[in-house]
Amino acid sequence: MKKNIAIIMGGYSSEYKISLKSGNVVYNTLNKEKYNAYRIHIFKDKWVYVNDSNEEFPIDKNDFSITINDNKIVFDCVFNAIHGAPGEDGYMQAYFELLGLPQTSCGMYQAALTFNKRDLLATLKPFGIKTADSYYLNLGDAINEDAIVDKVGLPCFVKANKAGSSFGIYKVYKKEDLKAAIKSSFKEDDEIIIEQFLDGVEVSVGVISYKGKIIVLPITEIVSENDFFDYAAKYEGKSQEITPARISDDYANKVRIEAKKVYKILGMKGFSRSEFIFKNDEPHLLEMNTVPGLTKESILPQQAAEAGINLQELFTNAIEEALNN
Repeated sequence: MKKNIAIIMGGYSSEYKISLKSGNVVYNTLNKEKYNAYRIHIFKDKWVYVNDSNEEFPIDKNDFSITINDNKIVFDCVFNAIHGAPGEDGYMQAYFELLGLPQTSCGMYQAALTFNKRDLLATLKPFGIKTADSYYLNLGDAINEDAIVDKVGLPCFVKANKAGSSFGIYKVYKKEDLKAAIKSSFKEDDEIIIEQFLDGVEVSVGVISYKGKIIVLPITEIVSENDFFDYAAKYEGKSQEITPARISDDYANKVRIEAKKVYKILGMKGFSRSEFIFKNDEPHLLEMNTVPGLTKESILPQQAAEAGINLQELFTNAIEEALNN
């Protein structure tokens, strides 16, 4: 019997276009002899199944089913391709957990924790994971530029705490530019993290559950043509992503150990992609993505390819891991 797989894509955040791309790559790549794949668009105003003729059928949220010509279809597994809310922040994970429906990403708690950069870094600190110095602001807090500069120095990064794909992120060189960057960042989120600028090699490390084992994929070095790895660098070709990274064996071993350690500490499942910067020869964690991009250009699929895992194998494994867990 072929399994019915719901591929959820879209979402409620600025990242929905990238998510639709990722979801369609999964849809077009999955082995159709093994699975019946269904594209499910999740938006604030509608949850719908979209067929190949672009006809839409509503999702029954009571059991996450669809009905086509009086025929009710239920799903065996959900493939999560939603970057940002509500697919990467724990909401969809909690919903599927309550329905008892297997899904390919991590659990609800892990998704919520990793989506909040501030809480993630605070949780990992006691385990010896190194991070950049940071300063936190909530919407409505008084902005004390002197205190910020004392804590993190200049230049620094102003980041939306709970937004992905490098939305709401600004590099600030002068104290007088802080307020404008903070104001812009608050358009994406009501919490902000201001981080010390780490001047070192930046790498991205994919860690996945593969055939029942936790494996670290080949490391990618990020070389941005822009001032930093922003949205344009990520999605408009303004960066070089070099896999395997041009780093020493010592650096590679250190960052592999850290990335795997983080995955295990958090009790992760499915895909993860963590960003690190080397400072004083030690990897410092910036953030972790639990629903990384899945297009051909995306980093995690590039890493998997380097490890000899093609896209179909990568996606099939994610579904089988979810079904067997």
